[in-house]
Amino acid sequence: MPFSFQKKSIDVKFVETKHRKISSKIPSENSINILESLEKYEPNSMNQELPLIWDKAKGYQIFDNAGNIWIDFSSGIFVTNVGHAHPIVKKAIIDTVNNDLLHNYYFPSEIRSKLTKKLIDITPSNMDTVFLLTTGAEATECALKLSRIYGKKQDPKKIGILCFEGAMHGKTLGALMMGGKSKEKHWIGNLDSNIHHISFPYSKTCPWSENDSHQCSANCFKKSLDELTNNGIDLSSISSIMIESYQGWGAMFYPVDYIQAVKKWAEENNSLVIFDEIQSGFGRTGKLFAFEHYGIEPDLICCGKGISSSLPISAVIGRKNIIDTDPSLNSTHGGNPICCAATLASIDVLLSENLVTESDRKGKILEYELKKIQNDFPKIIYDICGKGLVFAIHVKNPLTNKLDIEIVDRIIEKCMHKGLLLVRTGSGTIKIGPPLMIPDDALIEGIQIIHESILECINK
Repeated sequence: MPFSFQKKSIDVKFVETKHRKISSKIPSENSINILESLEKYEPNSMNQELPLIWDKAKGYQIFDNAGNIWIDFSSGIFVTNVGHAHPIVKKAIIDTVNNDLLHNYYFPSEIRSKLTKKLIDITPSNMDTVFLLTTGAEATECALKLSRIYGKKQDPKKIGILCFEGAMHGKTLGALMMGGKSKEKHWIGNLDSNIHHISFPYSKTCPWSENDSHQCSANCFKKSLDELTNNGIDLSSISSIMIESYQGWGAMFYPVDYIQAVKKWAEENNSLVIFDEIQSGFGRTGKLFAFEHYGIEPDLICCGKGISSSLPISAVIGRKNIIDTDPSLNSTHGGNPICCAATLASIDVLLSENLVTESDRKGKILEYELKKIQNDFPKIIYDICGKGLVFAIHVKNPLTNKLDIEIVDRIIEKCMHKGLLLVRTGSGTIKIGPPLMIPDDALIEGIQIIHESILECINK
């Protein structure tokens, strides 16, 4: 049976520091009826995260209705990059609401005009067009559509999409098929035969590895292409390559020369390079966009999550000759005025408070502290991956040498009891992604909590 978080109130140790406070049973007794109601009226899938009732969230802290305070290492799954309820973002939302403009379909609005210009101003010079949507999955679905329209203009057979095993691009049909998690596709009757997956270039699992010192490189991409050809795939049919800027579940980045080889091949074959920046964009990795780590310019960027640090909005950004090709490209809630106002304010905060630079600086602190944990627990820490303020501790079972999902769940539950909130990955990784404005000492304190929790869990 999969591990289940304790949803009955239990006594835990009292904690109070500058950044966190645990002063009740966990879950708090007055939250049990809420948890029970959610379990009664929602699918089980909506009740798999830690049983902590969010009453409010501010900056880098989460508050429940019993006086407990957690340091947030989740950013609400990488949304609140500039912090929860940032005053400037709040004001932009409130001012828009008070102006009595809550919805306008895709009739023109001034705030949408300002936001689309701002997005073009901060993206590469080869980009000049923005299409606003609501969710990240909508953005990747749109990119799939646009890339096929682009490919078919060259050749009716040029509709292939090249994707990576293990990738996550969303939970709608096309997004799931582009994603590389086969277990999530069990319900799909007919998988798209023109969506192809190649191995993610992570040296520890690379199929082309010859020895323990193997490092993935451009040659791994060539070997993947050769394998596709050997399996009967006509590479000239590839219209685009969809790249999750880092592999989300494990914060694993691509080798730079690998991505540069991808870009070179795409240019030679007139295929598009699409970066899914939904989780990685807007300062998360110590760059404004994660693709900047690779020294290339994409043809399309899919944005979401941290774009607004609050409300649901997403975007596809690229060249007009790629995006402005379909007269049906519009959206009921795309460019919602309140979401646009929040996004414009969030970007202004991100830039004016130097949070991209701060993400890079704090990422070095985070990596240093995590390496100490790895040194203290070498038998179970398989790897430490990440950049900026997204990292993952890969935890293995020393007997099987496989990633250990259950021990990770036990560790993050223990962290919750101590005043640190982490997201459940279900993949055997402890994923870390605090708001970019988190103070240095709160960041270090959170890592110390993880260290304590690992120690207590393995010594039980």
